[in-house]
Amino acid sequence: MNLSEYIINDIKPLSVTDKVSDMQLLFNQLTYSHIPVINEENYYIGCMSEADAYCFESNKDLKEYSYAAEGFFVREHTTWLDVLEAFAQNSSNIMPVLNAKNTYIGYYELNDIIALFNQTPFFAEAGGVLIVEKGLDDYSFSEISQIVESNNGKLYGAFISKMENDLVQLTLKIGNSGLNDIIQTFRRYSYNIISGHEEDSYIENLKDRSDYLNKYLNI
Repeated sequence: MNLSEYIINDIKPLSVTDKVSDMQLLFNQLTYSHIPVINEENYYIGCMSEADAYCFESNKDLKEYSYAAEGFFVREHTTWLDVLEAFAQNSSNIMPVLNAKNTYIGYYELNDIIALFNQTPFFAEAGGVLIVEKGLDDYSFSEISQIVESNNGKLYGAFISKMENDLVQLTLKIGNSGLNDIIQTFRRYSYNIISGHEEDSYIENLKDRSDYLNKYLNI
């Protein structure tokens, strides 16, 4: 999946020589959680958060508060899943993009990346979502794939959605019919079924996909 066409340059990064008031004004006009900042040599130093911006003295240069810059970013060739992870880890809705020479080239918006995720077979293809649980040392993705495919199902995607007290919950997107047989096989392999007792009850057909993803990302 090529993300380069989603790099945005509508908002130019602020410089450390700009005033805090310039950043505050920009936040008033935008809905972004952060604004990228570059130094006097035009190198990216990090992002300033909206919460911090209103704690600074508006008449001072951003250079006075460069210590507060959060240095997160992704590369122009970073995969979309790693980009999603970067958004989640930094609780941001904007993600700066740097090239191999560490030059700032633009940014991604969270909504654009979520929209791409919604186009993947995990969401776009017809099927059911099944959440299973097993011990941290007892599950394997190869076993999960074998269980699904041995019942003539298609596994469109799987991810670990929760880890707690030596237990792992895995969310699976399964195509084709016969989910009841798949569920029973998971039980025979000592998986606990968290969601999916009936074929038509899986997360209400993902009515709100973006909200579901945001909950997973914990943003």
